[in-house]
Amino acid sequence: MAHHKDAIKRLKQAEVRRLRNRHYRSRVKTFIKKADRLVEESDYAKRLAAFRRAEKEIMHARSKGIYHANTASRMVSRLAKRLSINS
Repeated sequence: MAHHKDAIKRLKQAEVRRLRNRHYRSRVKTFIKKADRLVEESDYAKRLAAFRRAEKEIMHARSKGIYHANTASRMVSRLAKRLSINS
């Protein structure tokens, strides 16, 4: 266990960040799963709506520093490819 004040503060900050990161990553995974369920869907509008929602969540997490920019872009690209979204 930490003994110095600054070390104790760092532990508290790290825990808060860990929980925040977990929250954002979980949301992103949820929306990606929802979009993936529509891969076989014939309705293009439904696939597009699910893709846009997932993309928004991924980019929001990226803006918060949860994902590196290239990682987020790769996730969006692969999702678009799976859903056959031509953007």
